[in-house]
Amino acid sequence: MQSNKKITDKRRFSVVMKITAIVIVMAILIGSTAIYAGYYLHSTTMNQYYKNQVVNISKTLSKYIPADYIEQLKEAASDPELEIVREEAIASDNPDLVKDWMIQKGVYDDYEKVLSILEDFRNNMGMTYVYVLNNQANYSTYLADPDEDMTIFGKREDNTAGFEQYTSNEEIPPTVSEGEYGWLCSGYEPIYSEDGKAIALIGVDISMNEVVSQQMDFLKQMLTWLIILTLIIVILVICYFRYTLTKPLQKLAGSAQTFVARREEKGSKEPVQTAISDLTIKSNDEIRDLYDSIRQMETDINQYIQNITAVTAEKERIGAELNIATQIQSSMLPCIFPPFPNREEFDIYASMTPAKEVGGDFYDFFMVDDRHIAIVMADVSGKGVPAALFMVIGKTLIKDHTQPGIDLGDIFSKVNNLLCESNSEDMFITAFEGVLNLVTGEFRYVNAGHEMPFIRKKNESFEAYKIRPGFVLAGMEGMRYKSGSMMLEPGDMIFQYTDGVTEATNAQNELFGMDRLQTTLNSVKENDTHAILTAVKNGIDTFVGDAPQFDDITMLCLDYKKKMEVDAQ
Repeated sequence: MQSNKKITDKRRFSVVMKITAIVIVMAILIGSTAIYAGYYLHSTTMNQYYKNQVVNISKTLSKYIPADYIEQLKEAASDPELEIVREEAIASDNPDLVKDWMIQKGVYDDYEKVLSILEDFRNNMGMTYVYVLNNQANYSTYLADPDEDMTIFGKREDNTAGFEQYTSNEEIPPTVSEGEYGWLCSGYEPIYSEDGKAIALIGVDISMNEVVSQQMDFLKQMLTWLIILTLIIVILVICYFRYTLTKPLQKLAGSAQTFVARREEKGSKEPVQTAISDLTIKSNDEIRDLYDSIRQMETDINQYIQNITAVTAEKERIGAELNIATQIQSSMLPCIFPPFPNREEFDIYASMTPAKEVGGDFYDFFMVDDRHIAIVMADVSGKGVPAALFMVIGKTLIKDHTQPGIDLGDIFSKVNNLLCESNSEDMFITAFEGVLNLVTGEFRYVNAGHEMPFIRKKNESFEAYKIRPGFVLAGMEGMRYKSGSMMLEPGDMIFQYTDGVTEATNAQNELFGMDRLQTTLNSVKENDTHAILTAVKNGIDTFVGDAPQFDDITMLCLDYKKKMEVDAQ
């Protein structure tokens, strides 16, 4: 349960939360796009409507204003005295000074008629501002404005759009802008003289503050509806996915966790049944496929546990039997040292380290009679129980047939034929047997495909004794083996081994080899059989390191200490 808790703690966002976030983002994107499109369409439509209005009004108004009135007003507005009068009127806050001046110049009646026309149109057509300008290249001069006092007459303002550029065939485009008077839609139309020359400019302004306010209200309403609709959609999505996705997944996850918890409670050897099989998934989508897969997984896990439990039990049984076999094999090999504590003529020590629980190598030594001691070193092909069983047969046959006065070659010939009779697995044995005459020092031997022994003469070094090997035992029926002999003197030693010694392999696939074996043997100066075998085993372990052992390692060392006195028999 601890591992499941860790997995749950690491979960930052649920599936529904992720889907909800996606829905919110999509709703915001779609809603924002719709709002922008609606706002743009509404704004464009209203702007165009008012532009059309000011254009139509300015065109109509320009036809009702007499051109000769405008000509006279232009002439009066260009008089330098007017600017002096305007400044005095503004300073004294007395616009009538401009009126008196206009009366003196004889243009006041024309000015009043133009203002009357402008006021009538403004009041009837719903215009906000209407005025007449004399538009020059760099500035404009006010000729009439019903919303201002008399001081507006002749007022100049900078103008970047030159009036001369407009001809009788051109239209001045309307504009929508925001300034000190708020949002205004402005339209301009030239006033033409009788000869078609533009002499002044009619300006018409319609306030769009209310329109812009409506547009803002529209935008706020749309945003409000977007928020409301988004919340509704999110709630519906959460409810839908909780019913169709989250709850089934939670049921599956809970059942899986229960399965793991019960598994930990009952242990790994007993199948468990959880609520997975009892779940009801009504959907016909991927959730149902997931449920079917988890349900099948539970069945497979339980079946696997039953199988693995049976296999484990069988493995434990085999392990116990192999342990007994190992003990039996160890008890069959001489393992008590010194084996002959009352014999001063020789010292002997042997060891076997199997690669598996039981090995195919074996060694043996025994007294043939009071004057002769036999040593045997053999290696059965293969590993494990079959090799161990074949080893028992071979060891027993060799020992039973080794009798005083019988040639070792004849012994191996008989043993070979007997092994061939019951060798259905086509196994074979490499074997070396030697018999030392403790009285004379003669060492007779026979070799059936085994490694050559190492001989150390007294006060000399170990040297490999080259022996022509015969054919392996159990390889072919009817083989004849020949024995050989050598003379040993007191102080001489014999070291025999299996190929697991020289073929021990390190991580670089290098072999221990004959040279390293000889060097290790000669590193031990004293005549101590146990010390020699220990040095060789330590040398192999150091060389191999952590590399696995692939073959049995078996060794035997015989030290001929002194000759047997005949009188002592």
